[in-house]
Amino acid sequence: MAEPVFTPVNLITGFLGSGKTTLLQRLLADPALADSAVLINEFGEVGLDHHLLERIDDTMVLLQSGCLCCTIRGELSTAIKQLHSRRARGEVPPFRRLVVESTGLADPFPILSTVQADPVLRHHYRLGNVITTVDAVNGLAQLARHPETTKQVAVADRLVLTKTDLVAEENAAILTARLRRLNPSAPLWHTAGEPLDAEALLAHDLFATAGRSETARRWFAAEMAPHGADEPLDRNRHDETIYAFALSLEGEIDWARFGLWLTMLLNRHGEKVLRVKGILNIAGAATPVALHGVQHLVHPPVHMSAWPDADRSSRLVFIVDGLDRELIERSLAAFLGMAGQADRASRAKGSTSRHAAE
Repeated sequence: MAEPVFTPVNLITGFLGSGKTTLLQRLLADPALADSAVLINEFGEVGLDHHLLERIDDTMVLLQSGCLCCTIRGELSTAIKQLHSRRARGEVPPFRRLVVESTGLADPFPILSTVQADPVLRHHYRLGNVITTVDAVNGLAQLARHPETTKQVAVADRLVLTKTDLVAEENAAILTARLRRLNPSAPLWHTAGEPLDAEALLAHDLFATAGRSETARRWFAAEMAPHGADEPLDRNRHDETIYAFALSLEGEIDWARFGLWLTMLLNRHGEKVLRVKGILNIAGAATPVALHGVQHLVHPPVHMSAWPDADRSSRLVFIVDGLDRELIERSLAAFLGMAGQADRASRAKGSTSRHAAE
């Protein structure tokens, strides 16, 4: 299959826990997107491997849908160029579309301007549709507190409202009205009980600023303006109090104790826990349990079909806003009856980042 003259780059964005990965999985299940490549720029992603069909190398896998997928931690333009070179040399399956799933803390405009401004990428790639997911439960609060959320909504070609089954209709209507003020032209989908058509979401996928709000056009123009040598194109602007860290716990975990601890943590500090996700080695379970929570909301745990690798430790990733990491470690260790173990494990295997999206 010959590669297209210009490969469209679609961006899936949205704040932490708004359902980007779930949406991406649903879209990639469509046979029309089987010849896609996916770049995931997310801190501390865990549990991806149980979706793969075949590992190509340490950074790339083939998903069951046939899509090529890899996770990036560094410069977006470098990752796209490397992927392009490998496609040209026949080292990876050919792809006709590139989908970038950004971290929930990312300002979308530097990502878009990377494709527009880089002379090498501009010769082979063009911007496609921007799809933004919005959490119906936490969306209004996130729009009020985090400027990245406002930009993610304003730049969207398609808006996807998630978790509408968890809120009252009047609350969803208030959020929808707010979204319409920020972006009156983008079609809006509800993921709950509504079929998602990959063709409808990604077709006619030429990005343009003409139909957007004046504010969105101004933001994009600012990104396209020349920057100083000490001001990288993909710089982050999120609050310095937001940071991420990872914990790893050895041995089996008592689910009742862990559940009680997490409930109390989110009841007391839910507004500061922007996201918690991970895989847990639960006592009595043959396979790991996947966990995903956003602020005060915890999604039902999912029993994975298999461990992603030989490591049987529980792995948790937190993205918090001004919440003390040691408080979380100490309380978790106390509840699990493993005083000191969480601290030792996190020092050996954990990581911390003040810029989770970098």
